[in-house]
Amino acid sequence: MALTDYAAALKQGKRRYQAALTKGEYPYLPVLDDILSYTEIASTVSLGVMDIPLSKLVGTKTAERTNAFANNFMPLLPEKSEFGAKWASLYDYQVSEGIQDPIIAYEFMNQFYVQEGNKRVSVMKYLGAYSIVGSVTRLIPKKTDDKENRLYYEFLDFYKVSSNCDVWFTKEGSYKKLLKVMQKKEGEIWDDEERMFFRSTYGRFAKAFQMARGERLEMTAADAFLVYMEIFGYDRIKGETEREMYKALLKIWEEIKLAERGSQVELVQTPEEAEGLNKPSLLGRLIPAGAMAPETLKIAFIYRKTAGTSSWTYSHELGRMYVEQTYKGRVKTMALDRANTDEEVENAIELAIASGCSLIFTTAIQMVNQSVRSAIRHPEVKIYNCSIKMSYSSICTYYARMYESKFLLGAIAAALSRTDRLGYVADYPIYGNVANINAFALGARMINPYVKVYLEWSRTKNQDPRERLKQEGVFFISDDDMITPERASREYGLYTKKEDGTLENLATPIWHWGKFYERIIRSIWKGTAEPSTVKGKKAVNYWWGMSADVIDVICSGNMPHGTHRLVEFLKNSIRTGSFHPFDGPVYSQNGVVRCREGESLGADEIITMDWLAENVVGRIPEFEELTEEAQALVQFQGIKIDETKAEN
Repeated sequence: MALTDYAAALKQGKRRYQAALTKGEYPYLPVLDDILSYTEIASTVSLGVMDIPLSKLVGTKTAERTNAFANNFMPLLPEKSEFGAKWASLYDYQVSEGIQDPIIAYEFMNQFYVQEGNKRVSVMKYLGAYSIVGSVTRLIPKKTDDKENRLYYEFLDFYKVSSNCDVWFTKEGSYKKLLKVMQKKEGEIWDDEERMFFRSTYGRFAKAFQMARGERLEMTAADAFLVYMEIFGYDRIKGETEREMYKALLKIWEEIKLAERGSQVELVQTPEEAEGLNKPSLLGRLIPAGAMAPETLKIAFIYRKTAGTSSWTYSHELGRMYVEQTYKGRVKTMALDRANTDEEVENAIELAIASGCSLIFTTAIQMVNQSVRSAIRHPEVKIYNCSIKMSYSSICTYYARMYESKFLLGAIAAALSRTDRLGYVADYPIYGNVANINAFALGARMINPYVKVYLEWSRTKNQDPRERLKQEGVFFISDDDMITPERASREYGLYTKKEDGTLENLATPIWHWGKFYERIIRSIWKGTAEPSTVKGKKAVNYWWGMSADVIDVICSGNMPHGTHRLVEFLKNSIRTGSFHPFDGPVYSQNGVVRCREGESLGADEIITMDWLAENVVGRIPEFEELTEEAQALVQFQGIKIDETKAEN
């Protein structure tokens, strides 16, 4: 029986040998000694006895016996050789007793090379085992700027907390993202139970990924696992079987392929650009748009909070009512609030679909993963999530360029203030918000080159930010964008707070979500919202601004006439594209050039800003300083300041 299996293993080895030669690849096992001959080793660490994933065992330490194996560890020597007899004997022993003696191996760049026990590895690989026990020595290369080297050092940090070597990513930052999805803090050591559960979960996924022919993609199983975790959540997938993972994996395969291509997001910056990009189908060109439109479109708006307790929800609720008034008789809407957890969001979406809604807007980034899951389950329903820089092809996302309005507020504040000190109260350190802060600072500096913007955060555990600004002698302040109805206060928009405590509102930025929704509904009726050329292949984000009327600034009637003229001039210039708030030169706090003279920052650079402008006094808070609610949001799209980046 063992000799029959050796013959089968030999056949696999010869097949792999011929395939490698055909492709111009080295047909034998790689030799670590040869690799180390041109690599500088910084340190050597004993890892002791551990389970080595067989998929990570790729070669031998020395050149001895390497030619006895194809590069998949299957044998190449004849059946009647001494080698063949020993292999067959090991096979019988493994089947009857189980191989217990650990092999001796070296780990280098998260791959393992056998010093002693090649035939044991070959037998276990042939049997399809997941791992083998081995005594391992780690060889750590000297730090370089090579990408693989940087990835390895990220892996070493991950290994320190997890003792897991199964996971290998191809993109930098993925280990930190994995810990974030697992809701683990950096440096938090896992206990034995957590390590066991994670390894078991990842092992089942790796097999499901193999069943789905994942090897055809240019990504590792770990890369796909991270996408899978982000969509379904780690707590949920821990209990899934291999078969359940396989079925779910097939449903999100377009998302996996999108990640393989680099998870690029198609930023559509104007409604006209959207219509040009999303051409209607042949049927849409032959039949008038009005004829294709349904008599009544039913739309659901899903909120995390109520319109009374949240200014964000209130602004979207105003948008919902605007849509009903604009499309009176043709559009019916329903609002579902208090959807805070994934389960509550899922229930709200299911209720909306059961009520006949074919278009659903989920109005918070925390809802994005459940939005994707529901969109996959209900492909006949269009789901839009209010977020930015989220790479999913099953849904569309939308957001607004609020930094355009903030630039105007900065200019107004600097024009009216009699001091060189302005205040800015920010809420969450997430994508887009840093651009808002910097745009305000640049708008102010355009009017007054000596102005400083004092930055405070309202979602930290420290004392009241407005009190801190008062202590700094700051009286012109940019605050929350809109009032919260049940906590009515005049501390919103741009206002001046005088020493006697009286307050005067000067201007307020406007999120006109109604205009946004109106245009999206119109594009659906025209057949240009989600054509097959976009849906399922690209991640699309509608990122509109003043030119689409979804962002604006409303000024006080008491503002000086000259300042009104300045605001209108800047507003029209931004609308037409003749002026850009982030035209160079732009410097960060440490004097680094972020945008050169004659250049403008691109959309992606604006969205992902992790630095503050040179005239901002303050910093981006650390995760631990944030309130619990803020931490939950930052888990999705948090920004950590990085003043080490420099443009050469």
